[in-house]
Amino acid sequence: MFENLSDKLERAFKVLKGQGQITEINVAETMKEVRRALLDADVNFKTAKEFTDRVKAKALGQNVLTAVSPGQLLTKITNDELAELMGGKNAGINLGGNPTVVLMSGLQGSGKTTFSGKLGNYLRKKGKRVLLTAADVYRPAAIDQLETLGKQLEIEVYSERENKDPVSIAKNAIAHAKTHGFTAVIIDTAGRLAVDEKMMDEIAAIKKAINPQETLFVVDAMTGQDAVHTAKAFNERLDIDGVVLTKLDGDTRGGAALTIRSVVDKPIKFIGTGEKMEALDEFHPDRMAGRILGMGDVVSLVERAQEQFDEKAARELNKKIAKDQFGFDDFLEQIGQIKKMGNMKDLMGMIPGVGKAMKNLDIPDDAFKGIEAIIKSMTPLERSTPSVINGSRRQRIAAGSGTNVAEVNKLMKQFDETRKMMKMMGDKSKMKAMMQRMQQAQGMR
Repeated sequence: MFENLSDKLERAFKVLKGQGQITEINVAETMKEVRRALLDADVNFKTAKEFTDRVKAKALGQNVLTAVSPGQLLTKITNDELAELMGGKNAGINLGGNPTVVLMSGLQGSGKTTFSGKLGNYLRKKGKRVLLTAADVYRPAAIDQLETLGKQLEIEVYSERENKDPVSIAKNAIAHAKTHGFTAVIIDTAGRLAVDEKMMDEIAAIKKAINPQETLFVVDAMTGQDAVHTAKAFNERLDIDGVVLTKLDGDTRGGAALTIRSVVDKPIKFIGTGEKMEALDEFHPDRMAGRILGMGDVVSLVERAQEQFDEKAARELNKKIAKDQFGFDDFLEQIGQIKKMGNMKDLMGMIPGVGKAMKNLDIPDDAFKGIEAIIKSMTPLERSTPSVINGSRRQRIAAGSGTNVAEVNKLMKQFDETRKMMKMMGDKSKMKAMMQRMQQAQGMR
């Protein structure tokens, strides 16, 4: 996502590299390249021109500090304006109402049903008891898909296969939720291949009947400017509360994300970044602007890590480390938590400076596949007590995992170093002594 745009913006700012000051000539040249980069990313022409005009006006009105280069200053101004273009700040989701009712809208194939499942998973983490509702009466597979997602997530799905009236299904689902103690209802509605009057009448009738806290429009980011036009059509009829961009992990140029807010005047609330149910992020314009300009997004990285963090499991792990009982099963569990955070290239892109360095590297989604194969080829004794793994066992593990002894040896060495480091970090007496030394050093200043 945004890789090409990031590269082109970086090249545009190089025009100012080595320049002692900002002038109308060098800023105009840079902004010309920025506008071209935005247009290549499928950003609306009017939006791209207004954006570069604003950046240029701000840049020419600034004095360059001796500690800041013209290129750095223009990057900062562009970053701020990009964030503002995408909405300025995170809009959040309205969780009011008893129950909270979220109405999904969008065209067929936009990822609406999958997003309903992801949102259910998200709201459950927020403490909500979620009821998914299948209100697509035209496509039987939509009900099956939602029920499959519900089973996978262990979230109840409300459906009425014989009922062909989506308005009554939605009303009945909310009544069911109130009776059975559900605190959030997500209503998945029918989509069409294109915007038509029948579709608009139907979803408008559902909205009027249930008065949801949130009406979200789900759109495939890979459709570019078509996504913006469709969002505008839905908003004019439904007065949506926000937009959800799906498939942002695909081969998309990002124009929809950059343009929707300025054209539709409704915030992007969520972005889908993969097929897994955890692959859903709240949309933060300031963080996205930083990622586009290669500044990383450490806050989102930490948030993803916290989502996978289990306090009880962490305490148990600390006990094992303290007793020197950390084994390969625990190692495998840690890998599983990292995998849930997202694909490795996406995670690396969130670390400032690392994303650019790794953009040309092909990091496969199954980057841990070899390590997992080696560990799963071990016996329960070998996993719990790695010290028993001698030469002949290593040969057997290599044969069983389809690797070689050198790779098994490499993993054993990495595991041993990881265990030593974790033990040192978990040793409270050593940590306390280190803290005391640091305090004494501070007192000597």
